[in-house]
Amino acid sequence: MFKKKPTASEVDGVQYRRAKTWQIICYACNALVGMSVYSLIGMASYSASIGYGITTAAVGIILTCTRILDGITDPLLAFVYDRVNTKFGKLRVLLIAGYLIEAVALYAMFTGFSSKGMGLVTFTLMYVVYVIGYTTTNMTAQTIPAIMTNDPRQRPTLGVWTTAFNYLVPMVMSMVLNVVLLPKCGGTYNQAFLTAACNVTLIVAAIGTLLVCLGVSAFDKPETFVGTKKTEPLKMADIVEVLKHNKPLQCYIASNASDKLAQQVGSQAIINTILGGIIIGNIGLGTILSVISMVPSIFFAAFGAKYVGKHGSKKGIVNFTCISMVITAVMIVFFLVIDPKQIGVMGSPAMIIYVILSLLQNGSNMCITTSNTSYMADAIDFELDRSGRYIPAVVSGTYSLVDKLITSFAAVIATGAVALLGYTATMPQPTDPCTPAIFWMGMVLKFGLPIIGWIITLIAMRSCPLTKEEMVNVQKRIAERKAAAQSEFYKEQLQ
Repeated sequence: MFKKKPTASEVDGVQYRRAKTWQIICYACNALVGMSVYSLIGMASYSASIGYGITTAAVGIILTCTRILDGITDPLLAFVYDRVNTKFGKLRVLLIAGYLIEAVALYAMFTGFSSKGMGLVTFTLMYVVYVIGYTTTNMTAQTIPAIMTNDPRQRPTLGVWTTAFNYLVPMVMSMVLNVVLLPKCGGTYNQAFLTAACNVTLIVAAIGTLLVCLGVSAFDKPETFVGTKKTEPLKMADIVEVLKHNKPLQCYIASNASDKLAQQVGSQAIINTILGGIIIGNIGLGTILSVISMVPSIFFAAFGAKYVGKHGSKKGIVNFTCISMVITAVMIVFFLVIDPKQIGVMGSPAMIIYVILSLLQNGSNMCITTSNTSYMADAIDFELDRSGRYIPAVVSGTYSLVDKLITSFAAVIATGAVALLGYTATMPQPTDPCTPAIFWMGMVLKFGLPIIGWIITLIAMRSCPLTKEEMVNVQKRIAERKAAAQSEFYKEQLQ
C-alpha cells in the first residue's frame, strides 16, 4: 500500500487554511475583468481620436498622467479597504463597486459620450473615473491570495491559475475583437466597432466579477481581517512605516519593479519591430514564433508552483532568476554567432533553435511570476507578524505605487533609445536595414535590460529574511496570536 504523503500542516506543525480548487479557479477568473478591460483600454487612443477629436500627442500626455494617477490611487485605496466592513463582506463590496465604476466610465468613454461632440475634458474625466474603478477592483483582487490560503504548498497554485488566465484571456479577446467583431464593423476602427468592443468587454468583466465574488465568499467575513492586536484606523504614517520597516516588501519592490521595467521596455512595439522586423527580417513570422513559444510555456508555471511549494517563494525567485539569466545570455550568444535573418526562414535550424530558447526563456519567466505571486502573500503575512496589523491593501498598494512610478518610464526609455539611433522624426520600420548600432540596441533593450533587472533581484534577495523555514515560524506566531485576538473579537460581539 502507498503511504499517504503528509500535509504541509502535519510537516510544519501549523494548522494552515486552504482553499478548494474551484475557489482558486473562481479567483483566477479575475483575469476576465482585468485582462478584458486591458484589451479594451488599449484602444483608448482610437476612442479619443474617433469619438472626441483629440490629437495623438494630447492622448499620450493624458495616458501618461493618468498612469501616474493610477499609481498614486493604489495605496490610497488602503484607507477605503480598511474602513469597509459590511454584513455583505469587504471584498465583494469593493469588487462590485469597482466594476460598476469601471463599467460606467468605459461605457461613457467608448459609447455614451463618444461621437457626441464632446471633447478633451470629457474624455479625460471619464478616464480618471475609469482609473478609480480599476484601482478599486485590481487592488482588492491583489489582496485575495493571502486571504484564501497560507499553505506554502497551495499558495503557488494561485499563481499558476492566474498566470494561465492572464495570458489566455487577452489572446481570446484579441481573436474576438479583431477576427470576429472588426470585419463585421467594416474592417476599420470606427464608432460601431468601439461600441461593440465595449459591450463585449463589459459583459465578460461582469461575469468575471461574479465568479471572483463566488470564489471569495467563504473568506469574506469580518473575523478574517482581524489582526493579532487591537489597532487604530489606518493613517498615512502607517503606509510610510510599512515601507520603512517591512524588509521583504523592500526586497520585492527592488526585485520585481526592476524586472517589470525591463519587461515593459522589451514589449514596446518599436522594440519588437527592431527585433522581429529589422534584425530577424520577418516581423510576421517573428510574431507567430513568439506566440508559439509562449503558449506551451504556461505549463512551466505548474512546475514552478510545485518547486516554490517545496522550497519557498524566496528560493523560487532566486533560482529561476539564475536560470533566466543563463538562458538569456545563451540567446545573446546565439544572435552573435548566426545570421539572425535565418531565424525568419520557416523551418530553418536557426528558427527551431530560436523557438526552443524562447520557450525555455518564457517558461523560466513564468516560474518567476508564480514565485512572485506567492511571495507577495508571504510579505503580507510577514507584516501581520511584525506589526500585528492585517493590512494587505497597504502592502500591495505600497508596492504598486512604486512599481507604476518606475515602469511609467518604459516608453520613455524605448523611444529615447531609438532616438539615439537617429529615429527622431520617424519610427523604426520593418523594411529598415540592420546596422550594427540597431543590432546592439536591440540586444541591449530586449535581452540586456532583463539581465540587469535580474542582477538587481539577486542582490535584493540576499538580504531578504523570508526563507521557507522563517515563513513556517511566521505562520506559527500568527496562529497563536490570532487565536487569542479572535477569541477577544467574539467576546466583544457577544457583549
